[in-house]
Amino acid sequence: MSETYKVGDLVWAKMKGFSPWPGRVSNPSKDLKKPSHSKKSPIYCIFFFGTNNYGWIEESNMKSYREHKETCMKLNKSAAFKDAIEAIEEFIAKGQVFEDGLDPDSLFDRLKEESIVVEKKTPKITKPRKETPKAKRMDTSVERRPAKKPRRESSASNSNRMGSPSPTLNHSSPSPPRKSTSTLLDRPANIARPVTPPLDVETLSQTLKEKNILPSNLKFGFLGLGIMGSGIVKNLINSGHSVIVWNRTQEKCQDFVKAGAEQGLTPSDVVLAADITFSCVADPQAAKDMVFGNCGVLTEISPEKGYVEMTGIDAETSQDIAEAINTKGGRYLEAQVQGSKTHAQEGTLVILAAGDRSLFDECQSCFEAMGKNSFYLGEVGNASKMNLVLQLMAGVTLAGLAESMALADRAGLQQKDVLEVLELTSLACPAILDKGRAIIEGGFPTQLPLQHMQKDLRLSLGMSDQLEQPLPLAAAANEVYKHAKRLGYGEHDASAVYIRARF
Repeated sequence: MSETYKVGDLVWAKMKGFSPWPGRVSNPSKDLKKPSHSKKSPIYCIFFFGTNNYGWIEESNMKSYREHKETCMKLNKSAAFKDAIEAIEEFIAKGQVFEDGLDPDSLFDRLKEESIVVEKKTPKITKPRKETPKAKRMDTSVERRPAKKPRRESSASNSNRMGSPSPTLNHSSPSPPRKSTSTLLDRPANIARPVTPPLDVETLSQTLKEKNILPSNLKFGFLGLGIMGSGIVKNLINSGHSVIVWNRTQEKCQDFVKAGAEQGLTPSDVVLAADITFSCVADPQAAKDMVFGNCGVLTEISPEKGYVEMTGIDAETSQDIAEAINTKGGRYLEAQVQGSKTHAQEGTLVILAAGDRSLFDECQSCFEAMGKNSFYLGEVGNASKMNLVLQLMAGVTLAGLAESMALADRAGLQQKDVLEVLELTSLACPAILDKGRAIIEGGFPTQLPLQHMQKDLRLSLGMSDQLEQPLPLAAAANEVYKHAKRLGYGEHDASAVYIRARF
């Protein structure tokens, strides 16, 4: 026997392909046209909490909010869903549900009032309003507005919290909650990257304490204090190495200076003061700019000075830098790193090195502080190639995980159950499990930026072009990352590729 709902009832409304979302049965506005409906199940206009959107939902896809609250609240872990729950609970707490099902302060009434205000202020709106019984009820509601002022402010705060540009942009589209312009997933430009806790530079990690490193007597420079560079420099300082640092944003150097490092005004100043200089910047172009640019590394590189490139680059870029350094009598080593921000901070990276063997040997105490193992792979370019091969594996695997989790959600399975089962299988590994948890939590705090993963896939594809080696899976994964990056998730963790896989 089908349930019968009336205006004002609080429900869980499910659109095809989406988890149930908290809503309220409402009267549609004249702009919200009822879709053609051939099925026997009744259809209702639903106001979706947290997004201030409306949509038409069949009765078979609706459940009573209170009766199914405990079950449905477990089906979605996104921030947008949590805001929607908060909004409906606030609505209930303030006693804004009426026994007769009518809500005299409905969003449509507020829109009516706002449109009247706009009409008074904007000469362009000249179309007269028809006096209908519905319009009269709205005018009556406007007269009662002072008594409802706190309610209107609360609703506005809900809209602002979701990043909605304006209720007037939302009410005319019957789109689902997570397909609206105000949601977490489809308006990434309004979603700030999770705040990264400040790095505690002076505190030694337990891993570093256990290593008992004998620091080198040489002086080391370090260019770039980003996500990876900060953790690496922290361990160099705390292991007793003498370090001089530089970063494009000079404020980032302050905590390291307090911890005992020196600060150089330009990359060339760092190279001049140091015996060996490390560089860890964003991409191949940034690496070239660091070497060949104004006040760059080449300005002060000289015989016997060493330069170690830790930026994720392609073999050709590495060879170009090596040639320039060697031409001026310097020594060059590429030292690619495998790991994330956490590994960099804990000193558990894996270092892949190639180039000058004597420079590799002189950097051993530094590599001990940075990671758990280091490998010498021969001539310049081999380390970059090895790194791209490993990054290709990681990128394709993560894209596959994202699609699997999206499929599970679409099929009505709980993602936490998927991860719990996965943990007991032979596929379980720290990387997959960590990224799976990040997908479920939905915040995507940055461990490895998505834009860096996409960059490595692009470089892998470039290497495959030169070798005429087909990489169809990597090519497809690269497109998924590119789309997620275009949506605004480039600086979020690579697990944010789930956004594109899901939608």
